[in-house]
Amino acid sequence: MSDQAIIKVSQLLRTPVESLAEIFSKMENLTGKKDVVNKIFEENRQIIKQKMDILGVSLEKGDSQFIQFELIKKAREADASFAKFLGYPDFSRQEGCQNLIDKVIQAANIDDGYFLKEEKMRGFLVLNPPKNIISALGYKSAHEMLEKEDIYEVFAALRFVENERWLNEIFFRPFNDLTADSFESRPVKVKVLSEKWAAIGEKFVGKKLHNISHLKEMGLIFIIPMKKETFEGQNLETFSLLLHYMHEIDFYCRLFRKYSSVSDFGTNIVKLLSGTVSTSVMPKNKMVWRIIQRYLAKNDPQDPRLFEAHVNPETVHWFKAESEIDNLAAANPQIKLDFWRGNDDFAGEIFPAGRKGEEIVSFDLLDNIISLTHGGLSKYLYHQQEALWNKIFVEFMGEQKLEDLIVENIEKGFIEL
Repeated sequence: MSDQAIIKVSQLLRTPVESLAEIFSKMENLTGKKDVVNKIFEENRQIIKQKMDILGVSLEKGDSQFIQFELIKKAREADASFAKFLGYPDFSRQEGCQNLIDKVIQAANIDDGYFLKEEKMRGFLVLNPPKNIISALGYKSAHEMLEKEDIYEVFAALRFVENERWLNEIFFRPFNDLTADSFESRPVKVKVLSEKWAAIGEKFVGKKLHNISHLKEMGLIFIIPMKKETFEGQNLETFSLLLHYMHEIDFYCRLFRKYSSVSDFGTNIVKLLSGTVSTSVMPKNKMVWRIIQRYLAKNDPQDPRLFEAHVNPETVHWFKAESEIDNLAAANPQIKLDFWRGNDDFAGEIFPAGRKGEEIVSFDLLDNIISLTHGGLSKYLYHQQEALWNKIFVEFMGEQKLEDLIVENIEKGFIEL
């Protein structure tokens, strides 16, 4: 492996050169594949050169602030054309988002999932009535509420109306007793909640209410209606996030089905839904990849687990979502996504940054869309960096092997090769 290649990849991952060189060396010995770091380096270089040529800026003359500004412009153009393609969604009601939802379901094209039966949902609500929801809706009991309310909407509201401690310590405790008979096959639901939930949600969590979420065990992806005007980046962010959740739910269904044949089915379901990331020290004498089920860098960019060999199932879902957006753009040239075409979510470059010295800039669509939705004032890297770790693993082991090994080993939290 060339010094230039390993140094650049280590800089993009913010990982010590020596540590990364050891990972590549071990993987080469295990697989017999050579020059993988050079391949990744060259592929990244070509992607960045192509993007910079489109922007009309040479690599030598670019600075991080200017490049970031230009990338945000491209993200803004893409979002505007996507909004037109979707018929300018109205995020305040189901009918206003139906075209968007239909296109998401069509693009994802996933099979029926394996989800909690409605009768079990009702049983949980009666066993431990959600008092805040019952009060907010003006009912006297869970039975009265369930006679008149959509069971899926009530379950969605648990996440933003009820106390988190009560949910974890009381409401979700009976989930440990679930059996495979509690689940059934059915399609994923994607819906906009009734308008009343917007006001109820704001009452309990304020204006910071995140308006898109999902319930893996129920096969539900939901949008909390928003009455305020659409903000820049919202159309493309919402579409990509819904696609991501479709694939995340599909992935977890594989796990639900896997555990359906074991006696501690319910306990395994609870562990999966908690998204716990192992904190144990990985063996030094073996090639081990930690499985990180969420974006640790969102909370702590210096989390030491980010700088060791790891893979992230979130990135697998995003790769599929971005690939489908790419296919959609190929079939519909009116969507101005040419700049973002190609599976290049791992691409990044280092540019001068004035007094800061140098900064990494992500060329991943998602990082730049999120930056746009935050007014273009913040720079995001965690999707690009996690995608680069997955890229390394895939180059050695293959894309399907990555997903299969995550499914096989997610319970113990690491892949031992």
